[in-house]
This record gives sequence, structure tokens and C-alpha cells, in this order.
Amino acid sequence: MPLNRRKFLEKSAVTGAGVALASAVGAPAAQAAEAGKGKKPSKRYSLTVMGTTDLHGHVFNWDYFKDAEYSDAKGNAQGLSRISTLVNQVRAAKGRCNTLLLDAGDTIQGTPLTYYYAKVDPITAPGGPVHPMAAAMNAIGYDAVALGNHEFNYGIETLRKFEEQCDFPLLGANALDAKTLKPAFPPYFIKKFRVPGAPPVKVAVLGLTNPGIAIWDKAYVEGKLKFPGLEEQAAKWVPKLRSMGADVVIVSAHSGSSGTSSYGDQLPYVENSAALVAQQVPGIDAILVGHAHVEIPELKVTNTATGKTVVLSEPLAYAERLSLFDIELVFEKGKWTVESVASSVLNSNSVADDPKITKLLKDDHDIVVKYVNQVVGKATQTLTTVEARYKDAPIIDLITKVQEDVVKAALASTEYASLPVIAQASPFSRTSEIPAGDVTIRDLSSLYVYDNTLVAKLMTGAQVRAYLEYSAQYFVQTAADAVVDVEKLTNANNRPDYNYDYVSGLSYDIDIAQAAGSRIKNLTYNGAALDDAQQFVFAVNNYRANGGGAFPHVASAKELWAESTEIRTRIAEWVTAKGVLNPADFASVDWKLTRNGTPVF
Repeated sequence: MPLNRRKFLEKSAVTGAGVALASAVGAPAAQAAEAGKGKKPSKRYSLTVMGTTDLHGHVFNWDYFKDAEYSDAKGNAQGLSRISTLVNQVRAAKGRCNTLLLDAGDTIQGTPLTYYYAKVDPITAPGGPVHPMAAAMNAIGYDAVALGNHEFNYGIETLRKFEEQCDFPLLGANALDAKTLKPAFPPYFIKKFRVPGAPPVKVAVLGLTNPGIAIWDKAYVEGKLKFPGLEEQAAKWVPKLRSMGADVVIVSAHSGSSGTSSYGDQLPYVENSAALVAQQVPGIDAILVGHAHVEIPELKVTNTATGKTVVLSEPLAYAERLSLFDIELVFEKGKWTVESVASSVLNSNSVADDPKITKLLKDDHDIVVKYVNQVVGKATQTLTTVEARYKDAPIIDLITKVQEDVVKAALASTEYASLPVIAQASPFSRTSEIPAGDVTIRDLSSLYVYDNTLVAKLMTGAQVRAYLEYSAQYFVQTAADAVVDVEKLTNANNRPDYNYDYVSGLSYDIDIAQAAGSRIKNLTYNGAALDDAQQFVFAVNNYRANGGGAFPHVASAKELWAESTEIRTRIAEWVTAKGVLNPADFASVDWKLTRNGTPVF
């Protein structure tokens, strides 16, 4: 058994044995009522399981891209410092010895704070810092955390160092060593809760992560780790946990509940399969859901084998919500039985920051604020993504221009140097803005919010045409005489903005009056109709290159070059070298929306 697995499995047993005696909430009244009926009083126990997910590096209620307190139109607040206050309140109300605190993954990627301690002052360096998420979650007292897909974005070395710094296990029953096919991380965590006059309540937490890691972070995990489906691995482990005496089985799953996938047929697994796990695998009481970034206070799913109800809850991402599972147990006929499970969410905007957490991580936060406010150039005009979903915006052209330049330089001395380079980019943010005047790292980071890296693929004209048709499915079919509402024009079939691509170096129209699959019109290269046999070097991010979004052809296309430097960093380097950010150096009108040939805008 690998050392990291043994450490936490052994620790779980010690922790369980060492938990303070827990008084059963409401037990005296329940027992008295039964005694009045002439029955032998049964023991009861109330357990509260708290859960977060998709924290993505949010410790404080702070927007590093705007250099200001976070705020949105709905009045949400963010950050573990708020969650800590909620956790303290729940523990005070329920008794800490009657609570469990879990997370469902995506912890160490997502803000400049986490990027800084992965890349600028990395935790993997000799004598390097403690990761701020490890420090915060240790201080709050998390019991166990499931692996998310974004845990692998910085490579396995960074993840293992983070794991080493945590006082809790990182769970991943379906993250298997590629050679032995045994779990590479602890699959489960067990904790015992003492009840006076009765055997302890034994709670098992099974951690499951997302099979899409095999695609999205292929460069880091291929040949090292395998990620089978959640249903398959839950069916293997839940009976084992029950045979080990678990009275309660909770799954912490970095997987949404919708039953959908964004990687097409590249893997035989479902990306968002939490509800399928509940439906198909007997013996689960509750599932903490992650990955999808939606709020689900309570979802009840009936297990088809037993007819029993499984309760699911997903708290909103970025520490905006805390899920609560209130689990009632009764001890009868020599064993504990789950009588009921109910879930709800608490809003972190209802409380203040926990001063213990803000004091603990203020220095780390201040260092990153100073870093992201470094000036790297000057912009001649304001650039914004506000209309970038439906109009060819210069700010997105900046991304494609940088990618083109980097790939051209990389292939300059190769046999592919004479091929034309085209590039893709997505409108990740609807609110990013690079103001006229000083341009800072945080301005550029807000434009490219993901830690993607750059890959060069070999594609034909026919393949690029199919790629564009697939991308154009993003738009809602709109008749030529219909009123255009830009708020309803995009995200057809719930396709997210990050799965819509611009492609530079070509000229084309997207006719949204046509059905999906027949929308790309007037596709030209160098002023002439695109030759299906023409070869291109396609500069794409690693998410897309590995199959993210299930775009056709790109994942299977020949890879010509790849690097580990983030595209965000390449953008900052490009702007720094230029000194001046002038749209004349990168902007081009490559595409427009039309209806039956007439421009929409």
C-alpha cells in the first residue's frame, strides 16, 4: 500500500477512536416518549455533515482581477474565511463532536493566489511555502477532501506536495495507479462518533473524482494514473465500507448530477454522474456533489435496487455556500440505522470573515495583490469582453495573436515552418476589461482565467471547417425576421462560453438562421475559398487539444509541439515586450454573425 494511503487510513482509525464522547441531540425527549408507551427506549443520534466544493483558491471575499472586495448582482460573498465562520456556528450549535466537514474538490486552482504558490513562489521549491489552501483548510479543521480535476492542473508533484501539507486526506477511489490499478490516493476515510450507552456511530466517506482528468490533464497523468467511472468504483467500494461496519456511507464526488458529459465519446464514462451513482449503487446515504458549479440545496434520488432515498446536495462554488446534511440515526436490534437525511445550504454572505483565517493568510494575500498589480505595459484604448460572445472582439484577437506568434517561433526551424498558423480562443469572461493606460498582470489574468498551456496540432481545411461548424452550435437558431436578444442568443443546449471558439487567420460567417451543422458560410483563407486539403498548424490550448469540449478532429490530430508555460504568462510576456498594447498590432475581423447572409450587427 502506498505510504500516503496508509498514513491516512491509519489516521482515520486513530481519529475515530479519539473523538470525544458525543451526546445524542434530542435523545432524552425521544427516549422518554417511548418509555411512556411501555417500550424500551431506543438510542438516537444526530450527525451533521458540512460540505463545500469547487473552492478554486478562494480564501477571502476578494476579487484579484478588480483589486477590490468581491461583489455581484445577487449579493453573494466568497471565501473560506466566511465558510469558517459558518462552520464555527454549526459546530457551536450541534457540538463539534457531532459534525463532519468535507469538500468535493477543485481546491488548488482558480485564483491568482493559487497560481502564485504553484508557479511564482511554488510550494514544491526547497523550503517552499505552505499552500494557502492547505493552511486555511487545516485551520478550519476539514476531515476529508475529494480530488477535483483541477487538482492535476499543475502536475502530480505539486498535488503530492499539497497533499503532504494537508492535515486531512485527499480522497480518490477512482484515481488509480496506471500500472497496479490500485488507488493512488486514499479511497475512503472513516470516523467514529461516540454515543453514551451505545456502540459508536461509524461514518465512512468515499471520495470519487472525475474521469475527464484523463483528457483534460493528459500531459500530466497519461501512463501514470487511470480514472475509471464513478459508478463502477462506488459499486466496488461501498459494499466494502459496509462490510467494515460503516453505519453511514457518504460519498464526496467531484461530479455533477446532470448525467451529461463534455468530452463526447472519448471516454466510456459519464462526467456528471453523481445522481447515477445514487441511483445505481446500493448502500449510500448522502452525496456531496461538486464540479458543476450549481446550487442544489437538496436532491432526492431513489436507488433502483433498494428503493431507498439518497440525498444529494451541491453548495455553490467559490465558498459562496455551505451544504448541511442532517442525518438522524436510531439504535435498534443491536445496530445503528439511518432513519432520515435532510440537506440544505447556508449562504456565506450572512456572516463576517473569521479573523483567525484572515490573520493567518494576510501576508500571503498581500504578496499576491502586489504581484498582480505590476504594470507590464500601456493600452492605447479600453478593450472589453462584454460583447465578445457574439461579436469579433479585439480583446480575444490578442489571445490568438499571442498564440500564433509563440507557435510560429517554436516551429521556425522545423519542417512545418512554412505552414500557415491559425489559432483558437474562447470568450472565457463576460466582464474582463483592459483599461486604457497602465496594463497590469491582473488585467491580463482576468482575460485568461484558466491555467491552460499551448499546443500546436496539424489540421486540414476540411477538419477546420468541421471544427467551426461544431463551435457554431453555441448559437441559438434565430429566424431572419426575429428580434435578436443577445442575452438569449448564445449557450444553446447549455454549452458554456468556454466551449465556443474563435479561429483566427481565416474569414467566415456564422449564419444563425440555419440549423446547427450548416452555419459556416463564405469560409476563406487568404481571400480564396478554403481548400479542404490545405494543411494548417492549429494553435490551441491543452484543454481543447486533449479533447475538452469534444470538438472534432483536434484531439486525434498530430501534435507538432507543446509547452508547459501558461498562455496567460505568454500574453503577459508579449505585452511586456511590446510595451504598448495597440489593437493595430493584433486585432482583425475574422468572423461575423449573419442571418440568411445579412449581418446581425
